[in-house]
Formats: sequence, C-alpha cells, structure tokens
Amino acid sequence: MRHAQPLIAPGICYGALDLPADATATADSAQRLAAALPQRLHIHHSPLQRCELLAHIFKGLRPDLMFKTAPELVEFDFGCWEGRAWEDIPRTDIDAWTAQFANYRPGGGDNLAAMLARVSNALSAAQQECADGSDVLWITHAGVARCVQWLLQAAPEQIRRADQWPRSAPGYGEWVCFALPQATA
Repeated sequence: MRHAQPLIAPGICYGALDLPADATATADSAQRLAAALPQRLHIHHSPLQRCELLAHIFKGLRPDLMFKTAPELVEFDFGCWEGRAWEDIPRTDIDAWTAQFANYRPGGGDNLAAMLARVSNALSAAQQECADGSDVLWITHAGVARCVQWLLQAAPEQIRRADQWPRSAPGYGEWVCFALPQATA
C-alpha cells in the first residue's frame, strides 16, 4: 500500500525526505484497507512519517494484526536533490542519472541497484514469513512498489536504462497485490 498524498508542493523532488501526509486522506485509506484485509496478516511499514501515520491509524482499526517498522521499505533517497524543484536540478545531472540508471546516485543519494537489492532481501524475508499461509502487507512508497514489480517479472534482467523502469505504481492511498513465488527450502 502506498501512503496518502504528502504535504508538499507539486514539482518538488522528494523520496526519503520525511514529509507528513494528508491526515484525512490517510484515515480514509486506512478505513478502506481495514475492511478489505484478511485476519492473518503481518504489516511492515516504512519509518517515514507518511507511512507511519497510516500504520498507526490502521493499527487502531485492526489491533488483531502484527505491525513492524521496516527500514528496508523506505523510499529512494535523492540526496541533495531532496526538497528542490525538479526544474532547478541541472539537466546534465538528470541526463547522467538516466544514462546510468542503475548505478548513478542522484544528488549523492541512493542508486537503484542498491535499492533493488534492499527490496529483494525484504521480499525474500516476506516469502519466509508467508510460509505459514499468512500474508504480508507493506505500507510503503511508489519507488518500493516499482522495485517489487521489477523484481517479480518473469525474468528480470539487469536494469540498464530509465525507459525500462516501471512507470506505474499504486496511487496515493491505494494498494496493489503481488503474488510472491513460493519460498524454497
């Protein structure tokens, strides 16, 4: 599940920037999700406040579920680009990022290869956790959802170009279901 709309002006670069989310939209999302989820569920959430608020409200609605803060679900870090208008970031820097999409560190922050490895490790742990027939819900960000989509492709190749990267992600306050491959012993 993706957090609700963060409280930031349009056109601003943010990823790991710890922004609050719209409280009303967060509560509405939590209400819809609480009604839709099964009993046996583990909930992991990003430690960023836009996800923590959703987890906190959701926990009040579904105290029967298990909640865990999961740093591996934090959004991509754009380093010194965080909080800047996209139009103020030099085009040469953006072009360098898209040319070396997997390994470039925009603004000195994360690179996609490291984020994919982090999310892949979290997926492996989720597979083990679901071995008892339970499900896992991640309250997270668009970047993490795109990583999951990429990693669960039938034969995910090493990402080389920005145009290979999934464009779609759940909307704010929305969710998508992925079936994880069965864990191997």
